[in-house]
Amino acid sequence: MSQEPQGSQDAPIRVLIADDHAMVREGVRRVLEEDGGFDVVFEAADGLEAREAMQRLQPDVALLDITMPGPSGIELAQELRGENSAIRVLILSMHDNPEYLQRALAAGADGFLLKDESGPAELRSAVRAVHAGRPVYSGRLTRELATSMNRKATRDQTLGELTAREREVLGLVADGLTSKAIATRLGISPRTVETHRENLMRKLGVRTAAALTRLAVERGLLSNSGD
Repeated sequence: MSQEPQGSQDAPIRVLIADDHAMVREGVRRVLEEDGGFDVVFEAADGLEAREAMQRLQPDVALLDITMPGPSGIELAQELRGENSAIRVLILSMHDNPEYLQRALAAGADGFLLKDESGPAELRSAVRAVHAGRPVYSGRLTRELATSMNRKATRDQTLGELTAREREVLGLVADGLTSKAIATRLGISPRTVETHRENLMRKLGVRTAAALTRLAVERGLLSNSGD
């Protein structure tokens, strides 16, 4: 296992910390200040304070929480990228849903770490890495996001392979119709509709009727037919 690089003789990395929990800010500051290679220039308790301080102080790296009053860390990252700012953004969050990583990537964040899996050495190394232009992302969330995207790609492919009747039933499911109402609309038996539902859930890898409905709505598969 590689060891964390020691503090360099270069100017310290100027870091801004934004988190609405004072204990978190203090802990992060102490971790960084144990090493001479960092200078914590500001601690913000909310997004508005962080935005103002970043504009005024121009830190090298902004360590941002996601959920805090005012703009979130992801919104601030997006603003900085829109301004072509040189400030590097490292998201440090408790949210372990890969969707947050995906949103952070889309916003242009340079790194994303989970609070519960980042020790002092990992945090200092991550700040150094993003400052040097090397992206750093939670290994666990990266793997989960890749799995989720692969699953979505498989579902999208499967959607294209559904029969005309299955797509028809799925569209009516997205409209919120019951099996009885779908049966009446299509002139088939409710049991046949249930069979189509079961086949759709199996093919699309969902386990409940609610999940099937949500998937249909997310994919925009409304039937476009009036009652």
